[in-house]
Amino acid sequence: MCAATRSVILKNKELICSEYQCVTEYNSWPGEHVLLSERYTQPLILQRHRDQKEREEEIRSRGESFQQVLSTRSSDDSVYLNSLFDSDGQGIRPSAVILQGNSGNGKSFTVQKIMMDWASGDLYKERFDVVFHLKCKEINCIHGIKSLVEILSCSCSLTSDQISQVLQHSPEKVLFIIDGFDELRLTQDINDMSPHTDLLQKAPAEVILCDLLRGRILPESFLLVTSRSTATDTLSKLLKGPQRFSEIMGFSEKGVEEYFQKFFQNEELFRKAYTLVKTNETLITGCSIPVVCWIICTTIKERLKTGADVTSGLETTTSIYVDFVCTLLKHHCQGLSQSSTLLRSLGQLAERGMLEQQVLLDEKSVDETVSDPAGTVVQFAFGLLNKDVRRTLEEHGLFVHSKTQTRLKEWILTMVQNIHAYSNEALFYLHCLYELHEEDFVKKTMKTWKRIHADDRFISRTDCWVLLYCSQCCQCIERLDLSLCRLSPENFRMILPVYHKFKKVSLFLEVSSDSDLDELINTLTRGQTLRSQCIVVFFTFTNLEKCFLRLSIDEEISICIGTSASLRSLTLIFQCPEPINIEWAKLTQIIHQEDSDALMSVLDSFSELKKMKMRLDCLSEMWTHCILQIIQNCSSLTELEVDAWFLLEEGIQILQRSRTRPACSVTFYGFICNNQSQKCTRFMDFHLSCNQMVKIHLSSSGFSKDLC
Repeated sequence: MCAATRSVILKNKELICSEYQCVTEYNSWPGEHVLLSERYTQPLILQRHRDQKEREEEIRSRGESFQQVLSTRSSDDSVYLNSLFDSDGQGIRPSAVILQGNSGNGKSFTVQKIMMDWASGDLYKERFDVVFHLKCKEINCIHGIKSLVEILSCSCSLTSDQISQVLQHSPEKVLFIIDGFDELRLTQDINDMSPHTDLLQKAPAEVILCDLLRGRILPESFLLVTSRSTATDTLSKLLKGPQRFSEIMGFSEKGVEEYFQKFFQNEELFRKAYTLVKTNETLITGCSIPVVCWIICTTIKERLKTGADVTSGLETTTSIYVDFVCTLLKHHCQGLSQSSTLLRSLGQLAERGMLEQQVLLDEKSVDETVSDPAGTVVQFAFGLLNKDVRRTLEEHGLFVHSKTQTRLKEWILTMVQNIHAYSNEALFYLHCLYELHEEDFVKKTMKTWKRIHADDRFISRTDCWVLLYCSQCCQCIERLDLSLCRLSPENFRMILPVYHKFKKVSLFLEVSSDSDLDELINTLTRGQTLRSQCIVVFFTFTNLEKCFLRLSIDEEISICIGTSASLRSLTLIFQCPEPINIEWAKLTQIIHQEDSDALMSVLDSFSELKKMKMRLDCLSEMWTHCILQIIQNCSSLTELEVDAWFLLEEGIQILQRSRTRPACSVTFYGFICNNQSQKCTRFMDFHLSCNQMVKIHLSSSGFSKDLC
């Protein structure tokens, strides 16, 4: 390349840097802008297609589960901007890259970042001498017939002669970025037109662009084309090969955090804003879409500026969506009538999807008619009754009819009164009450509640907020049953303040660390208000099989640990109102590993241990010696009950020669079996030969046996 051409390209780069370094936002005043570096955050880009099931899973997910879904997508297939044109595993380098993304996911923003980084020398420095940026929205405005050189001169600082010189010199080092292919107006006969192969040959702008995409013009050059998914099929058929498909998914959880840091540029404000959003499942999920992330950051920043309560009026999912929609209406809609029409159309489309259980709607669905929206009862409808939401809607001339409020309230009162004890609909009705956010009515509804049950689902952070709010509005509920659901330690802590509202609680916790398990259980046993309760906690812990822990808290505290080991369960009953802190993770592992010496050492440290119950597969010689040592060493223990399926002769013979210390007694229950050749784990064999149930009592006076 000659010195004159290098000078032209360098000057062009300087102008690109000047033009692309700033961002004009939706709410910017004339002349107001921010630096691109203060906003741009690398989105998650996948280099593969996702099927319908995967897309629906993403849309249905929220909060932690949504981030888990994104994490599984990004494990092997995510790429960065500098590797879009790298060779694949077979050594094939793409000539054209499709960058697909939904509206608001950051396609155009990413293109601006590519242009800026290339011009600055930070991206594709050795790969591309020249990068041209063509916006399809602007291509549509070009009238008459033009050559490619003339079209390019409309979008950059170079003259037609300079462009022609650069393209003819090294076309293999030229990248064309075609931004917004889905916006390009293609004529019906585009495929029937004669091909154009010359830089200077003239035709309608969209025809020339299509010939560039096909590789008829400058076949050695490279293409990066952005498009929404609606036009990807058309694009892939039109585009030259070899092609590479990639898709912008939006922000990962790490990306959201990085965006907040850049946006607020103040550690204190960043922490305050990000903590608020992260604790709200709806907000953190919405922030995965870059444009929504900007809207939420802007809203929070404005509220922080004025000193207003950041969360005021944004407690419910519906209120967040309404606030978001109103922000869109403010910046994108010209006139109230248009706003109302838009909302009505979107509402009808959403209703159609709900009735048919569709998450993704095709273009055809938009044009079809739907039934009367007033005939359906759903969670979002209750959110529209929320007084803060109604006030926001009224500012835009939208009103909720008073009859709608009356009918929805009557409906949910009837449904709650008739709800079956084991119904899985309870959580749905709680969400409806939460969206309504009318405390007096929630109290009225919760008076009739007997049991809250959820089945076969992941309990989300939003579910916990809902449960916390509604439970605070009631005096007492018979039972909370979440034993068939997965509850994280973080969500467990969220609903801890309302545990005293339930007489019986069943949970299934996923615990990943010793400290988590110890903290959670000790927190429960220390609770001053947790009295006259039974709390059953099933949990998965480290590499152990599923275990359970049952707490019964009254005048005494009874704690039962169950495993799949030969010591099936161990119940510890403490006399004190609040027991000492216990290393529950360690104790659980000791039980599972059947380490009798370690178990005896731990139990000996419990100065307030009053009673103990053990459930064994069989009373062997080992367990008999262990039980006798526990009796002697645990001075506070007054009563021990052992329930074994089978009492082996080897264990009974040891008991016959034994006594307990004073003020302590042991009772054994089980079937007697004299056949020592059989293994104690073979339950069916024992059942056939051992059918005599006995009760053995051991005290300071000695041994006695009775038939049951």
